[in-house]
Amino acid sequence: MSFSVYRKIINFILLLMAGNLSAQVTYYDAAEFQLLGKATTATTERYVRLPDSLEHISRLPLWQLSRNSSGMAVRFRSNSTQVAVKWESLVNFKDLEATRRTEIISSNAQWFEDHSPVDKSFKKEKVKGVSAKVITAAILAGDLYPATAIGINLPNANWIRAHHGSKSVTIGNITDAYNKAAHGNGFNEEFVYNDEERQRIDQYGDLTGELHTDLHECLGHGSGKLLPGVDPDALKVYGSTIEEARADLFGLYYVADPKLVELKLVPDAEAYKAEYYTFLMNGLMTQLVRIEPGNNIEEAHMRNRQLIARWVFEKGAPDKVVEMVKKDGKTYVVVNDYEKVRELFGELLAEIQRIKSTGDFEGARTLVENYAVKVDPTLHAEVLERYKKLNLAPYKGFINPVYELVTDKDGNITDVTVSYDEDYVEQMLRYSKDYSPLPSVNN
Repeated sequence: MSFSVYRKIINFILLLMAGNLSAQVTYYDAAEFQLLGKATTATTERYVRLPDSLEHISRLPLWQLSRNSSGMAVRFRSNSTQVAVKWESLVNFKDLEATRRTEIISSNAQWFEDHSPVDKSFKKEKVKGVSAKVITAAILAGDLYPATAIGINLPNANWIRAHHGSKSVTIGNITDAYNKAAHGNGFNEEFVYNDEERQRIDQYGDLTGELHTDLHECLGHGSGKLLPGVDPDALKVYGSTIEEARADLFGLYYVADPKLVELKLVPDAEAYKAEYYTFLMNGLMTQLVRIEPGNNIEEAHMRNRQLIARWVFEKGAPDKVVEMVKKDGKTYVVVNDYEKVRELFGELLAEIQRIKSTGDFEGARTLVENYAVKVDPTLHAEVLERYKKLNLAPYKGFINPVYELVTDKDGNITDVTVSYDEDYVEQMLRYSKDYSPLPSVNN
């Protein structure tokens, strides 16, 4: 069978899976189910076999083997006729310099919580167990490959966050790759209103974008509290959008705070404007390149961004805080009052935290349906046409590097070479041949 035929088959299978599984399957975290085959629970991680107390008295090969989950099983009951499983894995190492930034933020978590613009009754009296780090991804696998999130915040359970705290991880080289790919591709030249904004984005955009992500992941998701008796799932279908908006607004509000200058996380009080402009431009216009003509916005993160941007645009309209203007027949976002934008971010954060804390389903529905879903077809068509001329892909994924060991004459490992010689299809075909548990009958 020719390589081109293989390519077509793989693309068809991927399309088929994307079109069926996402619509039909409801996934549950395996951590919710009973775990069998584990002798003790005295471990820092769920899917390891030996207690932590044995680390320093076990032979290294044995200890490393104990990190493997083989032999364990989860038990659950279901009346479904079909069961699907997905997993994700990330081989990584810690980025020490970047982690220093997240540690500064997380160590000041109580200050950020105390100075939040939300109602006092919705704030945590004592922030517990906030930890954060930045990692470099070496290999992506499972549901993280080829496309991955830029950050991870766990646990999802609100009661665990309240009693024990949370942990945030930012994948630094992924955000760096996104930033590098965006430089010089013509996007900002096409969509940013003027040279002043472009220069500010070039100077501060990468830094403030990373800080916004850090604040979102490290503090935003872990901020605030539910009032006693409120069902964590009270917002139902609107819950994900509201939660992402809450975390984003927390980051947006604080990326402009003088506290960041004091902590030496930003060089000056002007830096935040780069993140404000790019966020508003994205939410009001440019994220529409990911939507087919005639469709509404369905994905929670995209809904969150439009909700915030549209709400700020509408509420600031009497004072022309943010405008949509025409220049040379093209639509642009213009920010006239950055300080007022921050005030509006704070007002919306207070309202969304109230909705979350009280379980106000109708309040969530009103915000999402009025601001987050509908698309202006005329603006959408314009954005798609302008974006098409740039010849850029709206979504990005990543190809794993190929690692090869370098050894000396005695077989000792002396180095590792890294190469990117495969495209995505070639890599998938190699993985299927080298790692499949099933025999290949078409070789």
